[in-house]
Amino acid sequence: MQILIGVVYSWSVFRGPLGQLHGWSKTQTVAPYRVSLLMVSVGMIVAGLWQDRKGARVVATVGGLMLGLGAVLAAMLGDTVGGLIWTYGLLVGLGGGFCYVTPIANLVRWFPDKRGAMVGLAVMGNGLSPLFWAPFIEALVGKDSARFHETIPRAFFTMAAIFLVGVLGLAQLYRVPPPGWRPSGWTPPLAHQASVDLSTRQMLATWQFYALWGLYFMGISVGLTAIGQASPLFQEVARSGALISGGVALGIMGVFNGAGRLSWGAVSDRFGRKTSLVAMSLVSALACIAFLRTATGPWDVLAGLCLAAFAYGGILALMPALTADYFGPRYVGGNYGLLFSAWGLCGFIVPGYFEAILDRARAAGNLPDGYREVYLKLTVIAAAVAVMTTVLRPPRRAAE
Repeated sequence: MQILIGVVYSWSVFRGPLGQLHGWSKTQTVAPYRVSLLMVSVGMIVAGLWQDRKGARVVATVGGLMLGLGAVLAAMLGDTVGGLIWTYGLLVGLGGGFCYVTPIANLVRWFPDKRGAMVGLAVMGNGLSPLFWAPFIEALVGKDSARFHETIPRAFFTMAAIFLVGVLGLAQLYRVPPPGWRPSGWTPPLAHQASVDLSTRQMLATWQFYALWGLYFMGISVGLTAIGQASPLFQEVARSGALISGGVALGIMGVFNGAGRLSWGAVSDRFGRKTSLVAMSLVSALACIAFLRTATGPWDVLAGLCLAAFAYGGILALMPALTADYFGPRYVGGNYGLLFSAWGLCGFIVPGYFEAILDRARAAGNLPDGYREVYLKLTVIAAAVAVMTTVLRPPRRAAE
């Protein structure tokens, strides 16, 4: 399911064809992507709270229906920016949020002894999604600009069929563990022995929630910006010729995104969440300052994109585990859904801000300077996350 709903990470494949077909700017072609990220976070909040009461199966089923309907309507109404925002951005985004939260909350409850690794394993599928979707969408859309008015809607219809069959079918397999579930022979360490599980209202009364929210927002800025720019950036740098297409590059980036989710989750179980979060931030800074800011060829760009995706994937694995560590597993669906709003707001605000910088640089005839400005600012943000992480600590809990 995570592979299927991770289609949002392949949006950049649509951007070039949509720009050619309709004459849209970079800011316009990124708009549905930005809205979809915001709506995923809104869907996460609603679905997380709903799942805590009704279970994963019904929530994921509704999400699958929204994904399919949104893709069908995008095929029919996608000849305007507004049409794509309301269909792909709103409906597909909400459906993705409904489906994304269900395996995360379930696995945190089923595997309290391996929270980081198991959440990483689940969301690895989401990160690997471009390996499937990006080349597939690229093949469906094709390269003949004279046929984009036919091939782009056909791609959306095909996506809808996959959502309705795959997501709805997989949703029926979900099961929720019984209350108080523990693996046989496992004794919770002190870090897991919370005397109480904090409800969403209680969580909002702690400073740790707001610290985690801010770290989440800034920590994923590099990854979300790089993912949104990946295909256009690779194509612009590789104009002289490259052995792979932008879609394939996005797929390779997806492999690193997925690998980061699994490996960083497992590392955090062994060496701690804070240590892992600092290390990921430094990898993001390295990706920006050493590769993307000064890229002179497609392989430099690909290396930077892969490092950014590797670090970004780790944050997506650590934050659900941190939510359960700090606030308990009982209400993790709703609590993580609320924390995930940082991801959605970041996706709505940050890529659009940096695309506007690139549009101005392009209009001035100096696009390389625009990319240098973008990735210098992202380097500073990544470094700030590493520094801020050092003051993070769990909330104090009342003694039993």
